[in-house]
Amino acid sequence: MASRGDHLFKGDKAFATGDGWLARLVAPAFKPVIDKLDARLERGGIHGILPDGTRREVGFNAPGHVATVHLQSYMALVRLALAGSVGWYKAWEKREWTSPDPVPLCALFMDNALSLGDTARAKGPLRWVNALAHRLRDNGLVKARENIAAHYDLGNDFYSPWLDPTMSYSSAIFEEGDDLETAQRRKVDALLDRLDLKEGDRLLEIGCGWGSLAIAAAQRGASVVGLTLSIEQKAWAEEKIAEAGLSDRIEIRLQDYRECDERFDAIASVEMVEAVGERWWPAYLDCIHRNLAPGGKAALQFISIDHRLFPAYRESADFIQAYIFPGGMLLDEPAFKTLAAERGMRWEDRHGFGVDYAETLKIWRERYDAAVAKGQLEGFSPRFHDLWRFYLMYCEGGFRGRGIDVAQVTLRREG
Repeated sequence: MASRGDHLFKGDKAFATGDGWLARLVAPAFKPVIDKLDARLERGGIHGILPDGTRREVGFNAPGHVATVHLQSYMALVRLALAGSVGWYKAWEKREWTSPDPVPLCALFMDNALSLGDTARAKGPLRWVNALAHRLRDNGLVKARENIAAHYDLGNDFYSPWLDPTMSYSSAIFEEGDDLETAQRRKVDALLDRLDLKEGDRLLEIGCGWGSLAIAAAQRGASVVGLTLSIEQKAWAEEKIAEAGLSDRIEIRLQDYRECDERFDAIASVEMVEAVGERWWPAYLDCIHRNLAPGGKAALQFISIDHRLFPAYRESADFIQAYIFPGGMLLDEPAFKTLAAERGMRWEDRHGFGVDYAETLKIWRERYDAAVAKGQLEGFSPRFHDLWRFYLMYCEGGFRGRGIDVAQVTLRREG
């Protein structure tokens, strides 16, 4: 019997995970992968237990993240060596490796990504297969709607038990003593403060989510148009907007950003650009330039990957692209900044806060586990819950390893 969210496992058929009878036959020959990891881990290390029960210390050449891993089968090394993070997740799902806490391991891999090189990345034919599978999900006008629906239309009843009351699905900004809702409202205020909104200003929000930023902007006196491709988000946002008495100030549209051509005093976009894909970065920035009044400001919150890692990242596909965000791509910030400059938009006041995202993800996972324990997430299989937990841990580790970052920036249209 099909369960909710099963469509995300289509990645098993589209992407190579290092499986097959030949891989199982030669799996013990991949034991030297451990030696490569040992030599290339510059910081931190792994307390390892091999399939035969032997204990092995890997790395520990300098202080850093420390993980514990029980390697149940050498197939895990096959998948890691041939299919990178896609294969490593598959090995975790199959319990070919276990850990009391995968977050430090993900952080360790990210912190050492440069020195590890291709040791933990997809390579050879499997890399090409996964790169092609990712490209086939390219965010053209039709495919973009399918990709967004695959993730965001899992259901409002799925997201609401573990997100905060604002339904913010992006990094918060914490100060000491903050709970999640307070930190999420601080994030929204920080972004809106960049725009200097005046009473009656028109604001375009590209990727409006469940409407919390639009409501906050309208409460400051702005007239807001929010764009989304998610039917579920639109329904939730309109209900909350009506409850706030702001239906006359906010319009939520099911519209692709590439189809919007109006004039706005300001633009906001929170963690939307990661969903468009590298091919569409120019179109996204063209949308901002086209819709923004001369001299106007756009405030963005975005997730980027270390510029030095981007070439290898773009050549294949990772676990997130295979199973969680089809068609997604983290920003190469220098390249994106150059594209903005070519369109006459000045890059101002960048503020990064990756550690805050790690904390946000940790809280989401705790709330997610609590929601599962209370029976609040109905219709989803244990396999799906394992996938979602791994996603939250994988991302938290990435931010703790500082290979990915989240930032806010202001783009000012100069002409």
